[in-house]
Amino acid sequence: MFFSLSYILWLAPALLLAFWAQWRVKATYAEAQQMPAPLSGAAAARHILDSAGLQSVEIEQIPGQLTDHYDSQAKVLRLSPEVYQSRSLAAVGIAAHESGHALQDAHGYAPLVIRNAAVPAASFGSGVSYFLIIAGFFMQFGVLIWAGIALFGCVVFFQLVNLPVEFNASNRAKAQLV
Repeated sequence: MFFSLSYILWLAPALLLAFWAQWRVKATYAEAQQMPAPLSGAAAARHILDSAGLQSVEIEQIPGQLTDHYDSQAKVLRLSPEVYQSRSLAAVGIAAHESGHALQDAHGYAPLVIRNAAVPAASFGSGVSYFLIIAGFFMQFGVLIWAGIALFGCVVFFQLVNLPVEFNASNRAKAQLV
């Protein structure tokens, strides 16, 4: 039989970590949505940006759920309807965090620049890795499976490298709110 337990042993830790992280984000978000806040997400973001001297950064509402992001090319903070309009702790927290990325951009935070340059490669790797692994199993071609595992490992590595950027964005926003 071509199937080998070693493939699962290589993939399992990364998959379990990814699923656990996704579950934690969704659970925390759902809990924080129930807690009221004095400002909407858009108002909190505007406050943070203005107090940091970033009045030129626009804030836009975009469709989707948890599609919130800061576009460093266009200098626009894009918030999903739930975050833009809602007066919940979740909305304010997400809007503040994304505003933190605008603060990083304004100060030329080097890890953000590196992260932004690596995003296309990480996106490619996350989309292709599953395809290669599944195709490798069906075609019984081990090289495809290992290539998929390697690409998936690169995506996991990117996420670990990305963590300091994400923590820094939140810390900058918190400092600006204080």
